[in-house]
Amino acid sequence: MSARAYRVDTTPRLAQWRIDALSPFCYRKSDPFKIGLWNWYLAVEKNRQLFVKLYPEGSSLTREKPPIASLIIKIVSLSPPNRNTLIHPGISDKLLKNSDDCVWAVDTLFTGRFIIDVEFLDLKIVPPSGGEPASIWTSYQGVKHAEAAVLNSLGRMLSESIHTDITINVTDGSIGAHRAVLATRSPVFDSMFSYDLREKEHSTINISDMSFDACQAFLNYIYGNFQLEEFMMHRIALLGAADKYDISDLKEACHESLAEDIDTRNVLERLQVAHLHHLSKLKSSCFRYLVNFGKIYEIREEFNDFMQSADRELIAEVFHEVLAAWRGV
Repeated sequence: MSARAYRVDTTPRLAQWRIDALSPFCYRKSDPFKIGLWNWYLAVEKNRQLFVKLYPEGSSLTREKPPIASLIIKIVSLSPPNRNTLIHPGISDKLLKNSDDCVWAVDTLFTGRFIIDVEFLDLKIVPPSGGEPASIWTSYQGVKHAEAAVLNSLGRMLSESIHTDITINVTDGSIGAHRAVLATRSPVFDSMFSYDLREKEHSTINISDMSFDACQAFLNYIYGNFQLEEFMMHRIALLGAADKYDISDLKEACHESLAEDIDTRNVLERLQVAHLHHLSKLKSSCFRYLVNFGKIYEIREEFNDFMQSADRELIAEVFHEVLAAWRGV
């Protein structure tokens, strides 16, 4: 049996194991694959039923920080003429320590080739100090290295409007800010205040393509007052602002975050965003999710609508990816 038979393909939150026909009585275990902090295994056992198991690798990390998982498991038949799919009812906030903690007994015996598809909705651990489990995917790299006291002072300057000297007008309100802070973080803002432009003369900046809440999130990031909830809510607007005002670290933060939680509800929007802002990693992740992982079949109607309205260059790229995948089958 080839090495590929045991390989699990992954994205940051999705794992797929392609399996050829199983003999009547057999057991097969995958190679380890990385999702989140842990190495994982999938296993299948076939006798009167088909049993699918998912579990983290036994290690000191698993013992000290066992994952608390929310996930969806599917079995997708690849036998012609149809791609039949069987979906587990769902696993929510389940502690997974060993191979007996997540076992799915399937009454239907699949024949021919099939895929075991595992989508991790969330992975949590209990913090070292105790308390409620926290998601491992809520960490934010850009904030880790900043000094807490300095960030707190900058945040107060914004939230309490301490000596503001510039007004930002958005679609549904205005916010006071500081030229020096904006100029330090963005070369575009620096140019506005360095030359005799309207922004310098009138001490205002008009940002007509952002809402008040999105702009508040944008400024909170610039001032180091990072708020996870508002960042997640406004990532696409923040990406646009980061691109427009040349704030590379914010653009990269949005890029990384948007690539981490692709699913069938957002993949087409993410693909459009990736094309608009030239985000190669996000675009590649969307193509893999749609084409290599076969999710294009789950959203056929939405995909057809997307192909009617998308940019021609992007449509050409989609066709190229689909054709390349077909040739590789």
